[in-house]
Amino acid sequence: MQTTAIINFISDWLLNYAQTSKVQGFVIGISGGVDSAVTSTLAAKTGLPLICVEMPIHQNKIQVDRGLKHIAWLRENFDNVSSIELSLSSVFDDFTAQLPKNETPNELALVNTRARLRMTTLYYFAQANNSLVLGTGNKVEDFGIGFFTKYGDGGVDISPIADLLKTEVYTLGKELGIESDILSAPPTDGLWGDEKTDEEQIGASYPELEWAMAFNGDTNSLTEREKQVLQIYTKLNRVNQHKMHAIPICEIPENLK
Repeated sequence: MQTTAIINFISDWLLNYAQTSKVQGFVIGISGGVDSAVTSTLAAKTGLPLICVEMPIHQNKIQVDRGLKHIAWLRENFDNVSSIELSLSSVFDDFTAQLPKNETPNELALVNTRARLRMTTLYYFAQANNSLVLGTGNKVEDFGIGFFTKYGDGGVDISPIADLLKTEVYTLGKELGIESDILSAPPTDGLWGDEKTDEEQIGASYPELEWAMAFNGDTNSLTEREKQVLQIYTKLNRVNQHKMHAIPICEIPENLK
């Protein structure tokens, strides 16, 4: 893997896309994880204005502190970086307070609501500053198992690292000098209000999922764990296909128009 060449390629690609689109710069949500850390650093290297937004919603303090530490590091190293901290906890609480009192709240729906509130926030600042919202999804999440919220963290303008596996994102992170506590932290989407990791939610690690994503051999030769991982990957890939394709359009036959 030509790490330095890939870093330069992505940053150049971002710069060219922004110039072609005639926008001022970029907006990104900072989570304290490696994907947003790497993506924001790649964007900062373009020299265009980058707005980093921290949007805690009853967030675990460890995650928030990691995100703020990364933003501080960016601002120390890049003059084009600015930041905004905007707590969305009260907005989320106001929303949940309006839900029907006679229904039990759906936990997963509320988790996805957090992601969608953040997406709305990012697009406010993007439109206000003539900027593009940066996606932070990697290849496994975006095209393998669909591990993102539709119209939440999946609602973006441009996806710089979506062709990189998670392990490749870590490789770029080390080369870019990302803080060690971000690189060593277990991946988490930060949507549950605790330290629930991606692996706990999915049932498999990213290296395991990357193996399953590339597997095309004889299943009879697999270990029990490999069979389990492949089953997890196949199931998630199947049920989340709606996230990975364009919205279905009902095309009216010409003879009916």
